[in-house]
Amino acid sequence: MSSTITLGGTKLKSNVILAPMAGVTDLPFRRIIRKFGNFLMFSEMVASQAVIRRVSKTHRMMDLGNDLFTSVQIIGVDPVVMADAAKLSFDLGAEFIDINMGCPVKKVVKSMAGAALMRDEKLAANVIKSVVNAVPIPVTVKMRLGWDSESKNASTLAKIAEDLGIQMITVHGRTRSQLHSGTANWSEVGYVKEAVSIPVIVNGDVTDAISAKKAIMESGANGVMIGRGSLGSPWILQDIHDAIEVNGQDFKPPFVNKFDVVKSHLDYMLEFYEAECAIRMFRKVLMYYCKSIKNATQYRKKICEINTVDEAYELISSMF
Repeated sequence: MSSTITLGGTKLKSNVILAPMAGVTDLPFRRIIRKFGNFLMFSEMVASQAVIRRVSKTHRMMDLGNDLFTSVQIIGVDPVVMADAAKLSFDLGAEFIDINMGCPVKKVVKSMAGAALMRDEKLAANVIKSVVNAVPIPVTVKMRLGWDSESKNASTLAKIAEDLGIQMITVHGRTRSQLHSGTANWSEVGYVKEAVSIPVIVNGDVTDAISAKKAIMESGANGVMIGRGSLGSPWILQDIHDAIEVNGQDFKPPFVNKFDVVKSHLDYMLEFYEAECAIRMFRKVLMYYCKSIKNATQYRKKICEINTVDEAYELISSMF
């Protein structure tokens, strides 16, 4: 992998990055990732309108605690509103701001936000310019290859973004029309890398050290962004970092005490949410951890029946 990425005056500790994931990358999840290493991480995607209206649920999603190397990802289509949301994110402690131009969800693109912004390069440029000028911290962009196979404009938009002051581009190797179907085209991310001089991060289908190495080789990217591969495996970012940067081809993942990890995850959720909410959300979290254990099928039914903190701790002890 190429040299360490620097954003503004901040040198990242690793070129392996945690993706923003709705309903996943809350503060408890990021705290678990942080137990394994100091990675750049992203909040859950937050709607710019909800940010400036100070919707309590949205501001909880933006809670950064005392964490470092954390970016708030904002989504929207109005340049003024996006700028105001960026300012408020900065006031709340964000070290970086990320503009979402890649979300493929129907209700998002229907409002011309997310990946739909790639269809209007002029509007996208206005959003980028407005956000960059609004805050004194580095601004990045996450996008896709384009809207569909006939309009792959990631390279063009990335160059526009660079000229307007964007400091890093992340590209998911699919178009919006593909959603999450098929496979990510890492080699096409390489066209973006050739078009700009700022760091480019490859994203999509990177789930382990083998796929990370292949994605970097095919794209020439400066780093990799891990999304769904981290669900139930929060140690995977450190494994990938070590495999690429430290141990090379001879890397063997170290032993992980999954009981300690899962228990800590529950503890962090109980600190962050009220008990009833924490337990309800922990059921989903535990389903992810369940994927790598024996007798997973019999445990899934038990996970759905958890209602109290004591039941959660008892089941964790039984599982791990």
